[in-house]
Amino acid sequence: AVAAMVKETIRVYARVKPLGRRQQAGSYSVDNEEPLPSLEITVPRDLADGFINNKRESYKFKFQKIFDQEAKQDVIFDSIAKPVAECVLAGYNGTIFAYGQTGSGKTFTITGGAERYSDRGIIPRTLSYIFDQLQKDSSKVYTTHVSYLEIYNECGYDLLDPRHETSKMEDLPKVTIMEDSDQNIHLKNLSLQQATNEEEALNLLFLGDTNRMIAETPMNQASSRSHCIFTIHITSKEPGSATIRRSKLHLVDLAGSERIAKTGIGGHLLTEAKYINLSLHYLEQVIIALAEKNRSHIPYRNSMMTSVLRDSLGGNCMTTMIAMLAMDKRNIDESISTCRFAQRVALIKNEAVLNEEIDPRLMIIQLKKEIQDLKDELALVTGKQRKSELSQEELLQLDELIETFLKDNDPDSSLDVGADMRKIKYCFVHMKQIINHPMTSGKKLLSEDISEEKNSNEKLEKLKGLLQQRDNEINILVTMLKKEKKKARDTLSQLNATSAGSAVLEQSPSMSLEESQSPSRCSSLKEAKVSSSSIPRLPFPSRATGGKMSLGCQEAFEIFKQDHADSITIEDNKQLLKQRFDEAKCLGEKLNEVRNKINHLKGKIIQRQIQRAALAVLNPSEELTFDPVEENLRMQIEEEKKSYKTVYSRFKGLKVEIEHLQLLMEKVKMKVQKDFEVWWSEEAKKFQQEKPEMVDSPNTVNPVYPQFIRSSQHLSPISFSDTSRESPNEDPPVKNNSVTSGSPTLKTRTPPSSSIPLTGDSQADADILAFIKARQNILQKKGKSCQ
Repeated sequence: AVAAMVKETIRVYARVKPLGRRQQAGSYSVDNEEPLPSLEITVPRDLADGFINNKRESYKFKFQKIFDQEAKQDVIFDSIAKPVAECVLAGYNGTIFAYGQTGSGKTFTITGGAERYSDRGIIPRTLSYIFDQLQKDSSKVYTTHVSYLEIYNECGYDLLDPRHETSKMEDLPKVTIMEDSDQNIHLKNLSLQQATNEEEALNLLFLGDTNRMIAETPMNQASSRSHCIFTIHITSKEPGSATIRRSKLHLVDLAGSERIAKTGIGGHLLTEAKYINLSLHYLEQVIIALAEKNRSHIPYRNSMMTSVLRDSLGGNCMTTMIAMLAMDKRNIDESISTCRFAQRVALIKNEAVLNEEIDPRLMIIQLKKEIQDLKDELALVTGKQRKSELSQEELLQLDELIETFLKDNDPDSSLDVGADMRKIKYCFVHMKQIINHPMTSGKKLLSEDISEEKNSNEKLEKLKGLLQQRDNEINILVTMLKKEKKKARDTLSQLNATSAGSAVLEQSPSMSLEESQSPSRCSSLKEAKVSSSSIPRLPFPSRATGGKMSLGCQEAFEIFKQDHADSITIEDNKQLLKQRFDEAKCLGEKLNEVRNKINHLKGKIIQRQIQRAALAVLNPSEELTFDPVEENLRMQIEEEKKSYKTVYSRFKGLKVEIEHLQLLMEKVKMKVQKDFEVWWSEEAKKFQQEKPEMVDSPNTVNPVYPQFIRSSQHLSPISFSDTSRESPNEDPPVKNNSVTSGSPTLKTRTPPSSSIPLTGDSQADADILAFIKARQNILQKKGKSCQ
């Protein structure tokens, strides 16, 4: 059911209290004729006690209805409370609250007088009306609960606690406010007592009233000094329906609204009056905030009462207010302020929503019944009782039907499985499997030729792709090696002038390409292969080769690494790290040494003290005097401690520096790797774009080379696997920083941590290497013939 919503302003009524015997009547008139009845109060000037008085003389206020002094309790109930009670029975929340100064008749209106039965107030009359209606309505099952909350000095008390008869307010259970995530208010410790009939409910009301705190003020011998909220909770449900309606009706008797000066009280009662005034002040603040259109924050949380009445004021509730007015001359100004408050309340709009919810257990029962009814209906139509799952027999039957349907070449043939959605769905799923995976359940459901042809085509494409990739790798390597060969020649010609063993080296141009790499380069490559686990792997070759980094790519990486400008930085950092480690080692040894010395000196002092104690025992006559030896030892300990501190602070500093250097090295390594990745993919692209026959010609083998590769002076002996290399034929590398400056910077990205192995298949490795060698020999011969 769609929850109905009623949007309306709070209804405000006025009730004038009959005058006492000694009271002088104030001047007022009631006009009940207009669309909205009005109350006019006149304040004569003579009340100003001799001062100049510029106050207004007449005040006019509009109300839903005004009840004059002679109005009886039953009329008040029928006009004010009955419409709210009807809404509550229909599933809406309701609130009725009485507002006014002490002695204006709030408690009489809400609870009633004790003398005559006809003086019963709104609470007992509402209870008897509600139970009357519930008995008449047999279409629903109702449960009724009541709660009675008293708010005194900003503390909540449960008036319906049946466990003890109270003599003091403090004996009652304290009620606290809790708020859930949806900003709903829950009252902790407030008991909900079930009332199955009117008698039970009235007994509970009587129990609560006897527990109420009553204090005496000069105005009224039986005035309540607290706010009381009596709530009736109703739950209703139609038999068999899953919808539950929950509604509540708050009947609120507020404390007196008069100013403190008027009451003429002090001490304990003054404190009460302050709290009452404060909570009514907060109630007024909430009402002013609600009446203003653009206010986003309403201060409900400021007091306990506004928190409890949160729904009643500007929320999901039908709310009614009764303004209680004492119209004797003494209280006329209080009556005017009550009327002003009422006018503000009348501006507030509430949105009352029907409080319906679904009981999930009942819903499940209902749905199960509906399913069974539908199954029975199906069985009637088809003549078969339907189970929830298809049987094994039915599934096999469907498989056969699909197979014959697929093999049938007649374009008009159809697949008929009857009007069963489960069978139709199964056929669709099965057909989808056949199309996506032709080889299902050991049988080739589609013609074997098609699938085989498809498979062989796929394999062929894969092999072509692999061959293309290998070609690219070989081309890049050959290009790199040629570059290396040229560099080697240049360096050799330089060395020729100085080196005595030049005759041996002069033959290098005619060496095979593999030999033209310096022995250290070869050895380093072998070492690199051995310690391949420590080389950070690159992600990009894995796309084509299914997660294996090819040898070609790895070798190219080794060569690229040595020629990279940053390799010098790595070498410098390595040297620096080594020095720092050595220094740290020395300092550590020194620290141990100093610690041992201190311990040794401490031992000496203890020994000395023992010796002197023994002497004192032997010669008790001799007094223990100052011991210069012990003092000297103590001085030595102090000196050692100082040196320990300085060494230790240096040691800490070194630790920080070492960590920083290690971080720098990691960064540079990552950068080199990233540079290689970019360069490698660029080279591969170039070779793919060039025509195959052009690759063979020696002129086009050298592509435009990225500037990462530097002259052979900068070949650094560092590899990421940290293998040390010593070459017998080469001078140590010369560092020439002027040339390295132009290395392009790239944004580094952290490489994947998982290392990619070489190739899994040793036979494939051997084939690839043989292929590379053969290619290199062909290219070498061509190179020679061109020379």
